[in-house]
Amino acid sequence: MADIKKKRFMIPISLKMIFIISLVIILSFSLLTYISTYLFTSDSERNIESNTIQNANLISQKVKSDFLSVIEKSKIAILAVKEDRSSNSSGKNLPDQENDSALFSSLLFKRDPNMIYIGILSKEKSSVKETKKLYNEIFLADAGLDSDIFSKILDSEKESVFSSINGADFALNLSSYFGRGVIGIIIPYESDSRAAMCMMVSTDKIYDAVKSPDLIKSFLVNGKGELLAHYDKKMVIENNSVADLPIVKRMTSSSINAEKIEYIDSSSKTWIGAYNKTGFSDTGVISIVSKDQAFGMVRKLQRQTILIAIIVLNLAILFIYFFSKTITKPIRKLVSISNEIRNGKFDISVKSKSRDEIGILSESFEDMARGLAEREKMKDAFGKFVNKEIADMILKNELKLGGERKTAAVFFSDIRSFTSISENLQPEEVVDFLNEYMSLMVECVNQTNGVVDKFIGDAIMAVWGTPISRGNDTANAVESALMMREALIRFNKGRGSAKRPVINIGCGINTGPVLAGQIGSHDRMEYTVIGDTVNLASRIESLNKPFCTDILISSDSYNLVKDLYLCTPMEKITVKGKKDPQQIYAVISRKSDTKGPRTLKELREYVGIKYVPLKSFDPNSKEEKYAIVK
Repeated sequence: MADIKKKRFMIPISLKMIFIISLVIILSFSLLTYISTYLFTSDSERNIESNTIQNANLISQKVKSDFLSVIEKSKIAILAVKEDRSSNSSGKNLPDQENDSALFSSLLFKRDPNMIYIGILSKEKSSVKETKKLYNEIFLADAGLDSDIFSKILDSEKESVFSSINGADFALNLSSYFGRGVIGIIIPYESDSRAAMCMMVSTDKIYDAVKSPDLIKSFLVNGKGELLAHYDKKMVIENNSVADLPIVKRMTSSSINAEKIEYIDSSSKTWIGAYNKTGFSDTGVISIVSKDQAFGMVRKLQRQTILIAIIVLNLAILFIYFFSKTITKPIRKLVSISNEIRNGKFDISVKSKSRDEIGILSESFEDMARGLAEREKMKDAFGKFVNKEIADMILKNELKLGGERKTAAVFFSDIRSFTSISENLQPEEVVDFLNEYMSLMVECVNQTNGVVDKFIGDAIMAVWGTPISRGNDTANAVESALMMREALIRFNKGRGSAKRPVINIGCGINTGPVLAGQIGSHDRMEYTVIGDTVNLASRIESLNKPFCTDILISSDSYNLVKDLYLCTPMEKITVKGKKDPQQIYAVISRKSDTKGPRTLKELREYVGIKYVPLKSFDPNSKEEKYAIVK
C-alpha cells in the first residue's frame, strides 16, 4: 500500500499557486480588457456614427448650395445673353451684340472654370433642339473636344431632357463623354414651359467636398445609383454603378431624408454608413466608414493589454516560484514524517521555526502521532466485525450493544454437491475456487445493500434490514439472488472439467422478526441475527435440491415482492419446529424482464438444473428437516 501511495500522481503546491495566481491575473486582465474594449468600442461607435451623419449632412448642404449656385449663375447668364440679343428690333444679331455675348461668355467661364455648358433646350419632334447655349471653349480645348460633343450628349440623354420639360429635375454623370468628372443638371426652364435648361459642370468643386483624409469616405449619387462625385475620381470617370450597395438601395427606396445604417458589402466587409438627401432632384450624399479600420484602435488597445498581462504574469510566476519554496520545504518535511507515522513509527518530534499555520500544523503532527498510538490499540476491536458497515457504526457509536428486535430478510445459499466436487480438487484448488466464487456472490450482496453475516464452508448467510433498513429489504434480497443466478451463469462459462466443474447453487429467503446483536465471548464477538426466521430461511434453502430450483422464498417474503417478481408456488412443506404447513415459492424472474424465463421448466433449462420427480420424505427421519405435504 505504501509503495502504491508513493507512486501517486502529485501536483506541487508551487505549481498550484502559479496556476491560481496566473488564472486570477488572466481573468482580471481579461475582464479589464473586455470592459475597456467594450466602453471604448461603444464610445467610438457612437462618435463614428455621429461623425458620419454630420459629415453626410454637411456635404449634402454644400452640394445643394453648389447646385443652386450653378443654376442661378446659369439663369443669369442665359437671361443676359437673351436680353442682349433681343435689343435689336429687327431680330437680327448685330455684330456688337454677338461681341457682347462672346465677351459675357468669356468672363463667365473665366470666373468659374468649372462651368462647361449652359443651354436652353426644347423638343422638336423626337430630337432635342438647342435654342440658346453657352460653352467653355477653354475646357473643350483642354479636353481635345469640339462643340459637337454637346449635341451628342443631349441626343443620348434626350429622355431626361423631355422629362425635364414636363417638370422633372435630373442630375446625371456625363464623365464618360469627357474623360473627366462632369455632372449634367437638367431642370425645367421657368421662362418657357416648353423648354428645359441644361448645365454641365466639372465635379472638381464637389470632389473637394467629398474627399477626406480621415476614415470617413463620402460620395454623391442620384436616384439611379449613378455616381456623380466620389472620393476616388476614377470611379466617377468609369461611371461605375453603386446601385447594389445596401445603403444606396436604402436611400433610393426610403422617404426618410437622412438615416444611418450598418451593412455588409459583397466582399463581406462591414461598413458604418449614413446618407443625407440634398433636396435637389433625387441626389444624396453617402458617408461610410470601414468598421475594421474604425476599430483599429480597439485592437491596438487589446494587444497592449495582452502584452502588459504577459509581462505581469511572468513577474508573478517568478515571485510565486521563490515564495512557494518557503512553504513547500516545511511541508515536504511533514510529508516525510507522515510516511514514518504510516509505517507505524509514532515516536516522533516535529520542530518548526514558522510562526504561521505551518508551525501550528507541525505541532499538530505530534499530537496526531500520540493519538494514533492510542487508537492502534483499538484495532483488535474492529477485527471482531466482518462487515465494514457494522464496524463503522461501532466507531460512530451508532450501534447498540446487546440485542435488538428487527424485521429482516435472511438469505442462505450453498453449492450443490460441494463435497463431491471438493474430493476431486487439492486443498489449495478448493480455496482458490471458493475465493473466486465467494467474490462474485458477495459483490451481489454488497450491490443490493445487504450484509454478509458469515461464511459456513461453501454456504453464505446474508441479511437485509439490519443494522440499517432500506425500506425494501426483501426486494433487495431477491434481487441479490437473481444477480447471483446471472453471475453464476457467467462463472460456469468455459467450465466443465474435473478441475473446473460446473456448479449449481440453492438460495433461500425468509422475511420476519429476528434478534440482532453481538454474540460471542469476551475475546471474540460477532454481530449476527438469530431466531425462527433464520432457521426457516435455512430450511427453505435446502429445499432447492428436491424441488430442482435455485431460488426459493417463504410466503412472508412472497407477499412483499409479488408485484415485482414472477414466482411459482411449490408444494407446501412442514418443517421441524413448525406446526402449520409452510407455502414456499420459486422465483422465476423479474416481471419487467421480458426476455427471462417465464415458467419453472424454462427456468430449469436456463440455469441448467435437471428435473428429478419428487419422492416421499419421512418426517421422522433424522436426516430430513422437512416433509412435503401431499
